[in-house]
Amino acid sequence: MQGLVVRRLLHMAITLFVVSLVVFFMVRLRGDPISVMAPPTFSEEQVARLREAWGFDKPLLEQYVLFITKAITGDFGQSIQARRPAMELVFERLGNTYLLASAAAILGVVIALPLGILSAVKRNSLIDLISSAFASLGNAMPNFWLGLMLIIIFSVNLRILPAFGALEPAAIIMPAITLAVGTAARLSRITRSSMLEVLNQDYIRTAYSKGLSDRRVLYQHALRNALIPIVTVFGLQLGWLLGGSVIVESVFSWPGLGRLMIESINVRDITVVQAGLLWFALSFLVINFVIDLLYVYLDPRIHYR
Repeated sequence: MQGLVVRRLLHMAITLFVVSLVVFFMVRLRGDPISVMAPPTFSEEQVARLREAWGFDKPLLEQYVLFITKAITGDFGQSIQARRPAMELVFERLGNTYLLASAAAILGVVIALPLGILSAVKRNSLIDLISSAFASLGNAMPNFWLGLMLIIIFSVNLRILPAFGALEPAAIIMPAITLAVGTAARLSRITRSSMLEVLNQDYIRTAYSKGLSDRRVLYQHALRNALIPIVTVFGLQLGWLLGGSVIVESVFSWPGLGRLMIESINVRDITVVQAGLLWFALSFLVINFVIDLLYVYLDPRIHYR
C-alpha cells in the first residue's frame, strides 16, 4: 500500500507539472495581458513600466520558472483586476463550488444506484424501460438547457425557488439538480450493466441456493462485486461535476470557482485563470488518487505493482 501511495503521489506531481506548462503557455496565446490592464490614456512608456512591474517583459521561459517556483508555495501572484492575491480569490469561491458538486454527486448517487439495481433485477420490465429512457435523456440533455428550463418553471412561473445567487439555502436546489441529472443518468446505466454481469455469475446462484434472502444476495454479494466499474465512473463524474460547474454556475449566477474562471477569462486576468485551472487539476488528481485506494479496499484481489 505504501508503494502505491508513493507512486500515485509521484504521478500526481508529474501530471501537475505538465498541466502547469500547458496552462502557462495557453493563457498567453492571445497576447499581452497588459493591453487589458492599461487604461487607454496610458502612454507607451507607462505601458512599458506596467509590463515591467508585472514581470511580463521577461522571456517566457524565465516567466515560467518564476511562476512555477512561486506556485509551489501557493503564490500565484496578484489578480490583475482585483489587485488581491489570486489564491485568495480562488479560495473565496472554492467552497461554493465544492458544496454544489457534493450536493449534485449525492443526489446523483441516491437516484442512480436504486434505479440501476432495480432495472437490473427487473430486466425488460417497465422500470427497466423507464431507467433506460432516463439514462438516454439525461446523457443527451445539455445541462445549460436544463438549467434554463428549471428557472422558467420554478422561478418565473411557479415562483417557489430562487433563480440566481447563493443568498438562500434553497438557491442550491436547481443548480444541484441540473448537475445531478447527467451524473445520475451515467451512473444508473453503468450500475445496471455491472449488476447484470454479476447476477449471472455462479456464486450468485450458489448464494440463492443456500437460501439467502434477496436483499442479502443483492447488497452483500452482487452490489459489492459490481462496485469497481461504478466507483470508476463515479470518480470520473466527480471530475466532470467540477468542470461542468463552470457552465451551471454561470447560468444560475452561483458564486463559485467556475464563474470566477469565466469572469477572469473575459478580462484576461491570467493569474486567477492559472490558479483556478491548476486547482481544478489538483482536485481531479486527488479524486483519482482516492479512487485508486478504494479499489484495493473494495476488491482485495487487486494489486498494484
